[in-house]
Amino acid sequence: MSTTAPPAPADAPRTLRDRLGSPFKQAQKVGKAFMLPIAILPAAGLLLGVGGALSNPTTVATYPILDHTILQAVFTVMADAGTVVFGNLALLLSIGLCIGLAKRDKGTAALAGIVGYLVMTGSTASLLKIFDPEGPAIDTGIVGALVIGALAVWLHNRYHNIQLPQVLGFFGGSRFVPIIVSLVAIPVGALFFLIWPPVQEALVSAGQGIAGLGPFGTFLYGFLLRLSGAVGLHHMIYPMFWYTPLGGTETVAGTTISGAQNIFFAQLADPSHTGLYTEGTKYFAGRFATMMFGLPGACLAMYHCVPKGRRAKLMGLFLGVALTSFITGITEPIEYMFLFVAPLLYVFHAVLDGFSFLIADLLQIRIGNTFSGGAIDFLLFGVFQGEARTHWLYVIPVGLIWFGLYYVSFRFFITKFNLKTPGRTDEEVAEAAADGAASGTAAPAAAAPAGDKQATARATSLQIIEALGGQENLEDVDACITRLRVSVHDPDKVDKQALKHLGAVDVLEVAGGVQAIYGGRAVIYKSHINEIIGHDD
Repeated sequence: MSTTAPPAPADAPRTLRDRLGSPFKQAQKVGKAFMLPIAILPAAGLLLGVGGALSNPTTVATYPILDHTILQAVFTVMADAGTVVFGNLALLLSIGLCIGLAKRDKGTAALAGIVGYLVMTGSTASLLKIFDPEGPAIDTGIVGALVIGALAVWLHNRYHNIQLPQVLGFFGGSRFVPIIVSLVAIPVGALFFLIWPPVQEALVSAGQGIAGLGPFGTFLYGFLLRLSGAVGLHHMIYPMFWYTPLGGTETVAGTTISGAQNIFFAQLADPSHTGLYTEGTKYFAGRFATMMFGLPGACLAMYHCVPKGRRAKLMGLFLGVALTSFITGITEPIEYMFLFVAPLLYVFHAVLDGFSFLIADLLQIRIGNTFSGGAIDFLLFGVFQGEARTHWLYVIPVGLIWFGLYYVSFRFFITKFNLKTPGRTDEEVAEAAADGAASGTAAPAAAAPAGDKQATARATSLQIIEALGGQENLEDVDACITRLRVSVHDPDKVDKQALKHLGAVDVLEVAGGVQAIYGGRAVIYKSHINEIIGHDD
């Protein structure tokens, strides 16, 4: 007999937790929503990195072949195109939040986010001009984007179907949302005018406090950032350091800039900047040794721990995820190989990552990045900027040490405690891990024509819906780079083993839902599932 409790009647009173949802789940949604605008940054950083580096007067003087009018015009346009993205990042974050959290009609929600942010910042600037014209500019950064974006999406979800009296009928429905958001944004702007200066001072003090801890503060940042990545909440931590005074405040080209990444790119775009980049890059520089060297070393250790008879099957898996980490800095495919079978090994990995940040700080490595710590950002913002500005050469010996440290420690832990990393479990699970983490595409679909791939993905999506407890059990279906993130009404109805048989490397249960690790297929399954159950994608 089933012990699953029957669903509550439709008219049953909802608890406060039901109405608001799990704080953990909401935090995950916010973090995921920020990934949309943050995903733009590598392209913008590429434009700014290449354009800024090759139009810099020092570079041009060093390489006279670059001193050509057309070339310099191209590089200058590239640099300016990248700069404008970073200059409007808070607005993009507000838009991304609205798109990510809106339940329906995401385009209207995005428009409401734009209107709300512009009206809020315009109101703050107007009040500053009236009451304190000599005072410093107020830049709320990511905090303002979060506040106005959250308000805009809440008003959108509440009023996008509102019906007004007939005489005002034209302004009903989705048209009402940008109007109400713009009206609400004015007092929000006034509130920021009153409260933000002391808040900004507090953030600056907190940033100075962390900086006052020296390399130990940098260690804590790296350790906590990596540790929170286990549950997908790292997107809630690093933006506060990258885009607010918590990451430092500098004057660049006569303008006061707050946030480690904002400062770095302002200095990158400043042709008169000389010497090392700001110490705010300590919030980036520690990533390169771990992502380019350490985790590939862990991959080699896991590969050498596979019984020799199975290694040929798994070589592509380990090589693929190691190259992904080295080139792009995307580490989830490697980390998911050991996170679920050995959580304490992941904690050890987080400690090593913290020490990587500490060492980079001690050596004054000053490499920034847009998205992650892979070879692309290492070349753009380390090598191409010159040793005198970045100390990029130090990354090589530190990275080689990190490769050996990860290899030796991972091989010891895996063999000592018989950890079930890929290739050390039964064959079926090992093959599922290979499919999910390496290619991101199920083996049968990989060799099939495009139409058959779509049909296979849709059929698998139907099976995933059943494994999640059926359509009636699904509250919200979303995905990040590698995880299918599903909020469910009753977690007990989820069949984790069935999800694994359908290709998930593992299934992580979180408050109010599950995360199934499907690699690159996660986004594809999300789209098919939302289409099947009638949710907006």
